[in-house]
Amino acid sequence: MRPVTRGVVEDRPAPAGDGPRPPLAVRMRPASLEEVVGQDHLLAPGAPLRRLVEGAAPASVLLHGPPGTGKTTLARLISQATGRSFEALSALSAGVKEVRGVIEVARRRLAAGGVGGQPKQTVLFIDEIHRFSRTQQDALLGAVEDRVVLLVGATTENPSFSVVAPLLSRSLVLGLHALDDEAVGSLLDRAVADERGLGGTVTLTDEARAHLVRLAAGDGRRSLTALEAAADAVGATTGVVDLAVVEQVVDEVAVRYDRAGDQHYDVISAFIKSIRGSDPDAALHYLARMIVAGEDPRFIARRLVVHASEDIGLADPTALQAATAAAQAVQLIGLPECRIALAQVTIHLATAPKSNAVIGAIDAAMSDVRTGAAGPVPAHLRDGHYAGAQKLGNAVGYRYPHDERAAVVAQQYPPDELVGRDYYEPSGRGEERAIAERLARLRDVVRG
Repeated sequence: MRPVTRGVVEDRPAPAGDGPRPPLAVRMRPASLEEVVGQDHLLAPGAPLRRLVEGAAPASVLLHGPPGTGKTTLARLISQATGRSFEALSALSAGVKEVRGVIEVARRRLAAGGVGGQPKQTVLFIDEIHRFSRTQQDALLGAVEDRVVLLVGATTENPSFSVVAPLLSRSLVLGLHALDDEAVGSLLDRAVADERGLGGTVTLTDEARAHLVRLAAGDGRRSLTALEAAADAVGATTGVVDLAVVEQVVDEVAVRYDRAGDQHYDVISAFIKSIRGSDPDAALHYLARMIVAGEDPRFIARRLVVHASEDIGLADPTALQAATAAAQAVQLIGLPECRIALAQVTIHLATAPKSNAVIGAIDAAMSDVRTGAAGPVPAHLRDGHYAGAQKLGNAVGYRYPHDERAAVVAQQYPPDELVGRDYYEPSGRGEERAIAERLARLRDVVRG
């Protein structure tokens, strides 16, 4: 089983000689509610989250909001303030086996009791819970309902659309706000002065501070990561972090794949174009970048389904089947296992013969409809299953193809103004070679 995070102190600064020092954002993680910034709407006296952290309202909770707003911090504070054990899983790497393993540990801990023989409950923190499949989420239900664990799920998405209803109904759903400039600024000031952070070893100029606040875009973790890089850059030289230093290090600490920014679109574009260009190795590289960066596998699967019809179509009729099966696998098993299905269909599509004849056909047909080329349905094709239909001439003269040995008859199907208009033009690649030959014979017979 994948190792899980236990206790509430593993993210505190390591003592000298115990290995590399934790990142600044980890060292500056709030140790109490008073240090949490930007979430006053949830932490006012009597508010649900404050009552939960203070131990007065033991209930599972789903925290949703942008990155770097304190979801992980609040989960740890809930555990710390209530004396519960802490277990953490990431939906990006944990499967059903890991979930059940943690729940079993929690059951044994509960049975063993704590101080004075009192039952010791476990806070189970699941980061990116929206990436859990239905099966993985269902595995949590019994333990949540029986209060074997107090679940704290963190998600950047609206849980109403990504968390199963039974889990939603058993949890408080609380939204965190992106940090405003004042909150980010206070984090930076504290990190510069606090002994857990930089301990006054550097000076942050007003211009540099303002630039770090802008760069953060409401993400406290991002601001601290950039600050730490800037502080490392000046080291023991001047000790002054100015605007020039911040601008210099930004490229080094910037997230190379930002789901909310241009990189998101650049990488998915390169992914699809690599498949279209029949380069499975490049396609796998971009797939790996998306998975490692935390892209929603459902988004990747949807793009593959579209690509299967848009760029392959009937040149390989199994392409759409494979892409759809991969999309179903993503829903059923989630990450990390579904990466294999995504890789399989990526290779399938990249190595398949290519044709854009399907998208060309439907776009041409829609273009004609939009420009008014949509005449009356021929009378012999109209519905003739109601009283009076024959008097109107509906279905009169219709020839039933199955009455013919080849199941094809000479008969007009399009409106008059579109007779002879061909939308689908097979590419002649892959399976479309055979389709092209058959379609030519069919058109000859149908059009007489």
